[in-house]
Amino acid sequence: MRFLAMHVDYFRSEITQKGRSSLVEPYDSKSHVLEDGLLVLVSVEKGDEANSEGVATRAADELADIARKVGARRILLHSFAHLFAVLAAPAEAVPILDATKDRLIEAGLETSRTPFGWFNTLEIRAKGHPLSRVARVIQP
Repeated sequence: MRFLAMHVDYFRSEITQKGRSSLVEPYDSKSHVLEDGLLVLVSVEKGDEANSEGVATRAADELADIARKVGARRILLHSFAHLFAVLAAPAEAVPILDATKDRLIEAGLETSRTPFGWFNTLEIRAKGHPLSRVARVIQP
């Protein structure tokens, strides 16, 4: 798994159309908004399924640590395959994203995830401090 976590003042995504993924999740709302929290652009990679629980736990631990350091209480996981390496199959990626979300909730962080398999418009206003953008690679 790879992710780019951004401490944001504001993030908004709006679903525009189905993506090319073989897995397209239903949605309750076309738009998702996060204010004053961590936006996490995340890519689950081929091989992560070899230790999906370990990957989810390590990712959640890293994200909880970043959130603690920047004082964020809210996290939004947004699947973002566009910048990263060899992707896991969607049927393997979604359970890892869900497990990461569950671990973050267990850690006391208000955590949500945007639906998988859609193209979106994105609006981002990121903060500008030394930890406002943090990238990590989590390996199985």
